[in-house]
Amino acid sequence: MGVNRRQPSAIRVEIGELVLDGFRADPERVSAAFESELTRLVRLHGVPLAANGTLTADALTGLPPLPAGLSARRLGQELARAVHQGLSGHGEVTR
Repeated sequence: MGVNRRQPSAIRVEIGELVLDGFRADPERVSAAFESELTRLVRLHGVPLAANGTLTADALTGLPPLPAGLSARRLGQELARAVHQGLSGHGEVTR
């Protein structure tokens, strides 16, 4: 007899603001790459901190620093990975 895990019918991640100090990349390209990568990661891995229901977080802190010289695409991808790590229990979530 297997365990019946009910998967959520929808996952919604809303990011109010991304603040990028010290980066020279095009913000629109960073945002597009960020959204695409975060969507991919959530589809692939879900949001572990929300496994028991709704998660509302005001801020994620303690995430790894990102190198300032990244391209817009790479910066968006790395930022999405850092945010997903935060949503996976790495870093500190302020609720």
